[in-house]
Amino acid sequence: MAVWIQAQQLQGDALHQMQSLYGQHFPIEVRHYLSQWIEGQLWDAIDLENPQEEFKAKRLLDSLIQELQNKAEHQVGEDGFLLKIKLGHYASQLKSTYDRCPLELVRCIKHILYTEQRLVREATNSSSPVGGMMDSMSQKYQQINQAFEELRLLTQDTENDLRKLQHNQEYFIIQYQESLRIQAQLTSLATLPPADRQLREPALLSKRATVEAWLTREANTLQKYRLDLAEKHQKTLQLLRKQQTMILDDELIQWKRRQQLAGNGGPPEGGLDILQSWCEKLAETIWQNRQQIRRAEHLRQQLPIPGPIEELLNELNSTITDIISALVTSTFIIEKQPPQVLKTQTKFAATVRLLVGGKLNVHMNPPQVKATIISEQQAKALLKNENTRNDSSGEILNNNCVMEYHQTTGTLSAHFRNMSLKRIKRSDRRGAESVTEEKFTILFESQFSVGGNELVFQVKTLSLPVVVIVHGSQDNNATATVLWDNAFAEPGRVPFLVPDKVLWPQLCDAINMKYKAEVQSNRGLSEENLVFLAQKAFSSSSNNPDDYRNMTMTWSQFNRESLPGRNFTFWQWFDGVMELTKKHLKPHWNDGAILGFVNKQQAQDMLMSKPNGTFLLRFSDSEIGGITIAWVAENPNKAGERMVWNLMPYTTKDFSIRSLADRISDLNHLLFLYPDRPKDEVFSKYYTPPLSKAVDGYVKPQIKQVVPEFTTANPDPASGNPTYMDHGASPAPVNHPHNYGIYPPMSDSMLDADGEFDLDDTMDVARHVEELLRRPVESQWGGQQS
Repeated sequence: MAVWIQAQQLQGDALHQMQSLYGQHFPIEVRHYLSQWIEGQLWDAIDLENPQEEFKAKRLLDSLIQELQNKAEHQVGEDGFLLKIKLGHYASQLKSTYDRCPLELVRCIKHILYTEQRLVREATNSSSPVGGMMDSMSQKYQQINQAFEELRLLTQDTENDLRKLQHNQEYFIIQYQESLRIQAQLTSLATLPPADRQLREPALLSKRATVEAWLTREANTLQKYRLDLAEKHQKTLQLLRKQQTMILDDELIQWKRRQQLAGNGGPPEGGLDILQSWCEKLAETIWQNRQQIRRAEHLRQQLPIPGPIEELLNELNSTITDIISALVTSTFIIEKQPPQVLKTQTKFAATVRLLVGGKLNVHMNPPQVKATIISEQQAKALLKNENTRNDSSGEILNNNCVMEYHQTTGTLSAHFRNMSLKRIKRSDRRGAESVTEEKFTILFESQFSVGGNELVFQVKTLSLPVVVIVHGSQDNNATATVLWDNAFAEPGRVPFLVPDKVLWPQLCDAINMKYKAEVQSNRGLSEENLVFLAQKAFSSSSNNPDDYRNMTMTWSQFNRESLPGRNFTFWQWFDGVMELTKKHLKPHWNDGAILGFVNKQQAQDMLMSKPNGTFLLRFSDSEIGGITIAWVAENPNKAGERMVWNLMPYTTKDFSIRSLADRISDLNHLLFLYPDRPKDEVFSKYYTPPLSKAVDGYVKPQIKQVVPEFTTANPDPASGNPTYMDHGASPAPVNHPHNYGIYPPMSDSMLDADGEFDLDDTMDVARHVEELLRRPVESQWGGQQS
């Protein structure tokens, strides 16, 4: 409701713009009486390009109509009676308009709210008494709006001059016709007797001399008017170029950069409404000036006067055509990018939009857009204007789409909803490059005319680079290629060149952005986490963040070369951590319960000074997508010796059987989450509730985990007690700090030679037991009823 209260304070042009948002498609009375409800709905949560979201939009439409009807029912009194009828009418009208296309209602209201917010923001900024308090973006917007006002005044001035020129020229032509009439009269005198000729000739000669003198002076004046008008148009076009450069080369490029970073998990790129309004103002101003220049050329042809004006007008016409061509081709953009990791035989979507389509009436003859996949080399050739017609690197199904005009928002766009990459043609790879490092792009192209076929434009735009995969196992490495490209691509690059190495802090920014987005958490990677990652990436032992600030990491180190002593790369390990956290550990990461980025040695150092039963959670160094529990406890084989134990890493497979919180609950020897938080205080809200009693002849299975070294229980499945899953632990003695890597002799057969518990066999047993417990009692125990 706050926005509507502020919107009602708008004045002048801003108020007019706000009022123009409303009409039969959405009455302003509905906005007024339901302002609090409208501003309280999650309109942005609905993806307008996803047809499956239509049910959400329908629910909002039904709620809106219900709110209107409720509002109508509560109106009383004489004035209330009229309002009751009006609101009821609006409810029926909205239902009739949007019942079959509820997404259009969402699109309409989003546009209204966004525009109101922009108008309020602009009005607030312009009325601020202290310009220094405005941020740089507000200052930039003010600068752009001031330039538009200057362009409007210049265009109005040249329009007035052009009309004056036309009026003067028309009067000149009339006087010129008068001079021709006088000349004809003088010629006719030759047929008269000498006396009559002498009587009439002097007056006609004097009149001719007067008219010719006026015509000479007026011709010079007209020429000056034409030159002055051409100079004013030159000034207008210079300002137009400057304004267009600021909008297209600065603001639009920045929007595209934000769109690219959003592919790495950066903040959303933001809407295009402000950019479109600017581009439409540019288009309108350019078109007005183009028409003026054409009228000036018509006047010159109508009355040729020797001089430089013909060359000036040709130059102006060429310049204005270049300007509008640059505007049209640059504003054909991809509003919704196709997925950058593109799997063959899988449906995908994209949306292209022409920001000036509505203003130039392109929608009167809706153009068709075609999508083609091309290789990096083909993209390079395309930007060099080399002939690449009909070249493609694969076949896309459903790759043609007609642009649609949305009246309520004034947008012209094409929504490709059901594209599918049927096949891909790969090029010869360079050196050690793998298929997941090969980049393609989706080329969108169209053709349309403006001004009644006066100008015909061939427009093309390239998507962000895409990596094509044929199997889900390639997704990990393909994502690395996309991440590196999105993070480190420079504006205006040759497709799709990226630096081979970057500074470590730059990479930290990129992976932190990706991590927060994937895990959907405001808790990103701390400086300590990044130091841990640097140690892993560079095989370093330094704990000082400054030691890594000037270090560089190459693409090969990132995702081509395996980490020392491992069979996976730095990125593969990090991506495994993200996937595990995203799928199973998100709440615990958000709660701060997972330290995560801690190695085994650091865990021992941290736990050795804590009471027995203190534990922490860290990501496994040796396994992709694994997390382990480290805790301090007594050594059962040697009295008086305390040890740090490390549980074999859990993976997604383990958490699909039993959650992390439940596993921690099962292990009674775990008492305090590092440094000193009682475990139930941290994890109890995530425990699975106790199972209810058996019904319909079934016994509910209950699986719990134990660590053999830390339990004396030996449960029997037939006894009705819970079934336990063994999970092994590896100990590390802490009474001799210099011997952390030496394990005391263990006789337990479940420990491997490295002191780690081998989970494979015992997990198979656990799953078998779980399967048995899922069966009906009668099938397990020979038909006996429970």
